[in-house]
Amino acid sequence: MVKSLIDLSDFEEMYLKTMFEIHSENPAAIVKTSMLAESMGVSAASTTEMIQRLSGRDLVTYIPYKGSRLTSEGFAIAGKIKRRQLLIELLLTDIIGFDGDVSSVACEMEHAVNDDLEASIDRLLGYPEHSHLGERVPQISRQFNPDVKSPLLPISNMPEGSSGIVEFIALPGQDIKTLDNQQISIGANISKDKNSVNVSGTPVLLSESLAKRILVRLEA
Repeated sequence: MVKSLIDLSDFEEMYLKTMFEIHSENPAAIVKTSMLAESMGVSAASTTEMIQRLSGRDLVTYIPYKGSRLTSEGFAIAGKIKRRQLLIELLLTDIIGFDGDVSSVACEMEHAVNDDLEASIDRLLGYPEHSHLGERVPQISRQFNPDVKSPLLPISNMPEGSSGIVEFIALPGQDIKTLDNQQISIGANISKDKNSVNVSGTPVLLSESLAKRILVRLEA
């Protein structure tokens, strides 16, 4: 059984994620302590101490004077941490429209995400496979739940044949006013078919960016 992330400190999670990033293409590779210390911005002595601690928890295999590598369990946990970071980045860029330091904010937020919130964000984003920069979102332990009743989804992720009510528009007030001509507002009825998005039965044209920032509560 994979250890719960709640049992790990934020710093332990960062070490695991950094190791995952260093050798995600080759899980069996040995990560040099000097490389890991440089990536973390700490001393080699501190890194060695952390590696030994994680080794004691069976998350890392420590090879004295050579380096370390993630165990299968450590790799699974690290992949989950990385996935949460990338999901938050997508939430910030595609849904919220945040234009600040996305990576830094996501790294701070990832530690507060639990399994339920992760699943909800994943579903909200339409189960993405790549980040906004094209980085692959790890698929480790991803949970698909097609039976969720009345999910909240962006118009862009609404299944064909579905309908619902606009519940949230993630746009500044001035930009929201531009939607008035298409009768798109909180409480509007939205449906989606193969060829169009419809507001109260009338087809409308929406850019991909707008369609990602208008959230609809689907009918059960």
